[in-house]
Amino acid sequence: METRLLYMDDSYAREFDAKAIESGENWVSLDQTAFYPRGGGLPCDTGILQWDSGKARIIRVLKEEGTVRHYLEEGTIPVGTRVYGIIDWDRRYRVMRTHTGLHVLIAVLNKMLGVLVTGNQIGLEESRVDVNLEKPDRGIVEQAISEANKVFEKGIEVRIYYMPREKAMKIPGIVKLAKALPPSVDTLRIVEIPGVDIQADGGPHVRNTSEVGEIVFLRLKNKGKNNRRIYFKINP
Repeated sequence: METRLLYMDDSYAREFDAKAIESGENWVSLDQTAFYPRGGGLPCDTGILQWDSGKARIIRVLKEEGTVRHYLEEGTIPVGTRVYGIIDWDRRYRVMRTHTGLHVLIAVLNKMLGVLVTGNQIGLEESRVDVNLEKPDRGIVEQAISEANKVFEKGIEVRIYYMPREKAMKIPGIVKLAKALPPSVDTLRIVEIPGVDIQADGGPHVRNTSEVGEIVFLRLKNKGKNNRRIYFKINP
């Protein structure tokens, strides 16, 4: 039985009810969850699971063979137990803001320079994105970040919908990864910021670009031939 991923349709779901479908020492899988499992360069959610006879802190969440495993700080939750999940919302919301901000920054860099993404990692204090940029030009990167910040100020609605894979893959710019394609599934989840970006993506996002705030450039690092790492954070 696969876990239903509630965040795919509602990134703002902070609390939810579910049932344990698999369990082991210090972990449990649920029939549905709002916890985001680590992946795609995003950290997993943390939070709490409560049930009639106890409560446990969730310290790690991973997707394994269709189900999502929630790793407990300690204890076990028997199969069949009804639980109530509560996400650490401040952490999740910061990741959402950064994730949407990263999509905009990548779109601007792609439009300006035609670059593709070779790696990324979102963090709570700082994040980074690797692009196949030939020259480590700080001025160009700062210009791209300035353009991204203008997009946030416009307050553009972020649209999330689904599309057949075959149709989605015909959209110009739908893939901005240098060495990867979207998962081989019949239907892709599309994240679109009208007039700015459209990508196949499975992570949580904010509803409006105005929620992102501001991207602040931190530093630029050379990561080999035609590969530059851009470090940034969001404010506030």
